[in-house]
This record gives sequence, structure tokens and C-alpha cells, in this order.
Amino acid sequence: MASIVVFDAYGTLFDVHAAVGRCHGEAGPEAGRMSEIWRAKQLEYTWTLTLAGHYLDFWTLTERALDFALARVPSVPASLKPRLLESYFRLDAFPDARATLRALKARGCRTGILSNGSPAMLQGAVEAAGIGPDLDAVLSVDAVKLFKPRPETYRLVTDHFACRAAEVTFVSSNRWDVMGATSAGLRGVWINRGGAPDEYRDFPPAAVLSELTALAAAA
Repeated sequence: MASIVVFDAYGTLFDVHAAVGRCHGEAGPEAGRMSEIWRAKQLEYTWTLTLAGHYLDFWTLTERALDFALARVPSVPASLKPRLLESYFRLDAFPDARATLRALKARGCRTGILSNGSPAMLQGAVEAAGIGPDLDAVLSVDAVKLFKPRPETYRLVTDHFACRAAEVTFVSSNRWDVMGATSAGLRGVWINRGGAPDEYRDFPPAAVLSELTALAAAA
């Protein structure tokens, strides 16, 4: 059992589509498509800005990505924007997130989050989910003004816990994030809820799981 288990936040502990789900009736039949575009653009902006040597905080990029998605899917009322942003600030945790964190803590693990999210966003999500007592650290890439998968972001974990990279199990539902963590020397675990095909085969995960509840045995 690894003594340090660190999680990605968005898509791993928190459901990134929950914000649209709360407004689904008013958003209409293309709500799911709009949510997918919102998420894709949010991530795209982190990568392109980092590659170009620039940085804007994740909340700003989240709002700009929503603006793009609403413009792209005009059947979703733009008037929902304030509610969607408020919902995103306090996303629902996946049902297995709390139980998994508590099980790991009960086994003596130190736990944390490493996320692209801004500190305020992470605080809002952690408080809304009620998982603060089960976390030893909530780390934001805002500290280095770079987004994952830059190697500097994963060093925030080893610096905080004063440990070697190999002592950390890093858990993410994003395959590119697991690639970044593995490249940085962490032990990557991919939560592949949707049965997606593998990518980045030069950087294989230590384990592939379909849900977080299987983590305690694999960590």
C-alpha cells in the first residue's frame, strides 16, 4: 500500500458534468453536447496557454470555455450562465469519492488533491462535497502558474509531502494526466469509468480501474 495517494479533482473526484445536470430541464436536449464542449475547451485553453508561455487562472478559463460552448450550442439559453458557473463552483462529488477517501485514511494513507483548479474553486468543491477532513493537502497548480501535465506541477506533490515521486500514487480519470504523472515518476492509476481506449502507451499506468472504490486494493 502506498502511503501517499493524491487525486486529480475535476472528472476524478468531482463530476464536471454535474453543473449542466442541475439545469438539464431548462438547458434542453443539447445540454449534454454543450457540457462536453465546455469541458473540452476548458482543457484546451490550459494546454495552449501553457505551451505559449502564458497563464490565466482556471476559473477564468472555465468561464471563457462556457462562453464558447453557449455560443456553439445556442439552443441552451445563455441566461443560464450564472447558474452554471455557480453550480460548477460547487460540483457534486462522485458517489464513490467520499467512501474511497475515508477508506484510505482508515488504512493510514496520507491523501491529497493536485488540480488545475484555482485555490478558491478547490475550496468551494471540497467544502460542498464534505471531504475536507479526509484530505491532508489540496494543491493547486496556481502556485507555479503552469497547468498539468507540466512536470513542475507534479513536483508540488513531492515538495509538499517531502517524499520521492515513487512514493506517491496519483489517481486521475484523465489519461493525459496519468501520462504526465507517470512521466514525472509518480505511480499513476487511471480511473477509466467509460471504458475508453488506452493512449500514451509509452507511459502505461500502474493500474486501470473502472471506479474509485477499487483503489484501496490497488494503491
